[in-house]
Amino acid sequence: MSVHTPAKPTTTDPGSSRANPNAVDADTPVGALRRILRVQAFQILLVLVVIFIIFTVMAPTAFPQWTNLRQVIQNMSILGVLGIGSTFVIITSGIDLSVGSVLVFSGVVSAKAMIFVGGDGWGTALVGLVVALASGLAWGSLNGWLIAKAKVPPLIVTLGSLGAALGLAQVITGGVDITAVPAVLSDNIGYGNLVGTTLPLISVIAIVFLVVFGIILHRTKFGLHTFVLGSNEEAARRVGVKVDRQLISVYALSGGLAGFAGLLSLAQFGTTAIAGQSQTNLNVIAAVVIGGTSVLGGVGTIFGTAVGLCIPAFLQNGFVIIGVQPFWQQVAVGFVLVVAVYIDQRRRTAASRGGGGMRTASLTGLLRRSKN
Repeated sequence: MSVHTPAKPTTTDPGSSRANPNAVDADTPVGALRRILRVQAFQILLVLVVIFIIFTVMAPTAFPQWTNLRQVIQNMSILGVLGIGSTFVIITSGIDLSVGSVLVFSGVVSAKAMIFVGGDGWGTALVGLVVALASGLAWGSLNGWLIAKAKVPPLIVTLGSLGAALGLAQVITGGVDITAVPAVLSDNIGYGNLVGTTLPLISVIAIVFLVVFGIILHRTKFGLHTFVLGSNEEAARRVGVKVDRQLISVYALSGGLAGFAGLLSLAQFGTTAIAGQSQTNLNVIAAVVIGGTSVLGGVGTIFGTAVGLCIPAFLQNGFVIIGVQPFWQQVAVGFVLVVAVYIDQRRRTAASRGGGGMRTASLTGLLRRSKN
């Protein structure tokens, strides 16, 4: 007489390829490709490539030429520096509407300081750099202190700073732009090229900043704490992150970079351009969000911000070349911005439902690394 013994049940990881025959191992090339395709910064890069191809086909003798692209790259340089600070701020789930006005104020006090010192050499330019950085750091630190210590919402604080910094710049100058800029700044940084190339030096400076702060964001404890703070502030406090100090530092960084951008603006335009930065705040924030940094905090990359800056710049330049009113660029950027935020919210909704474990695992990994 034979006795039938039931098969021993097997336990299969529901996330493995055995449980789901259609699943692709993440370690395989196909799995890695799928992960890359799901990254919003890469998706935006594909959009940028499509835009470039379209304008190249429509204006093959003008748009893809280096002389034109060089101008586009040069025009993005200042926004690139500002975008770094805004990326850090938005990752903390904050906002900084004051960067354009801080840029103007820093440029004004820097120009005044250089006029007071006198001369056109690097010594005078160094004084201007120190003053610009100091003024930007002061505004950023004030913003951070009010947000972290006084608990005033970032939107209100930076909106107030937007008006105050611009108003003080107009008070100092009487509303008249300062045009006395040391020649060494204009000739070497504003219009100069990297030695042996035709690449604008101001763009090289912006690229170096993007690379350095990209490393800081993704490879240092300061960047890690920024992500943890934006993901879950209470969890950040529990693992020992000094939340108030981190917030103040992030906003100080944004202000300091805006101050440095003020000096770059002086070098590029040869004037303080008080009335020329009215859309800077929105352009920078739009570029950061389009590049994949979440307005809800905890997600973002410097690479994505760089790509996000390219889209409005290429659109504006391409529209001008093909004879379309450049105002349509604002419509296109607005559309892309809304779509980017919509996609981000859909992803977060999906993570909170079926894939919430992925979000939790990501935060857990950040918290563990922050303890080390």
